[in-house]
Amino acid sequence: QVQLVESGGGLVQPGGSLRLSCAASGSISSIYAMVWYRQAPGKQRDLVARVTSGGTTNYADSVKGRFTISRDNAKNTVYLQMNSLKPEDTAVYYCNTYPLPVYTWGQGTQVTVSS
Repeated sequence: QVQLVESGGGLVQPGGSLRLSCAASGSISSIYAMVWYRQAPGKQRDLVARVTSGGTTNYADSVKGRFTISRDNAKNTVYLQMNSLKPEDTAVYYCNTYPLPVYTWGQGTQVTVSS
């Protein structure tokens, strides 16, 4: 079973940037759309960004123009470039397939935006 490992999170000031990575322990099938989710304390897990097998991207309204999702199938990795970060972006970020999570969930990576 493919497992996912998210990394790249940390503490950043408002307006700062981070680049998250989601590495798979095995081959990510290129047929799956991949997504980044986030979950803030006490809230449900929300979809943040999606990239299809063909490279089409979609974003939640709250991150449009600030976040960019990409994938490198050769490296079995999905990325999330986050710019102009806001305190409301604070959450644990996870990746998986879409629309259903096919792979084992990783531990996520904590992103904290605070001055």
